[in-house]
Amino acid sequence: MPAYATPGSAGMDVRAFLPEPVTLGPLERALIPTGLYIQLPQGYECQIRPRSGLAIKHGISLVNTPGTVDCDYRGEIGVIVINLSKEPFEIKDGERICQMVITRYERVEWEPVERIDHTERGDGAFGHSGVN
Repeated sequence: MPAYATPGSAGMDVRAFLPEPVTLGPLERALIPTGLYIQLPQGYECQIRPRSGLAIKHGISLVNTPGTVDCDYRGEIGVIVINLSKEPFEIKDGERICQMVITRYERVEWEPVERIDHTERGDGAFGHSGVN
């Protein structure tokens, strides 16, 4: 079962559910099963995020991050893991491979308009708000 590591953890650790270890070579990716099936209430989602320890120590991350599990999905949660290091990495059964965060969301209804309000930032994009 997913578990919080500390009382202040926002994300629960999720473990690999493997019949045998999976070795990822440099820049290889694989879909790793978790053995988890969940049923979330309407208005909630599950986000799958990388574990910082795996990223800094071994160069292991997730391809689509954060991954979203919608409240109406009923299949097994799989995690697309990638090895961004120069060394092979072995994922073993029961190893913590990602974090799961459950969060509430709001749905919006789109309304076409001819113009939008002006702000001080305007259309300034990446890096626009300063050098620090």
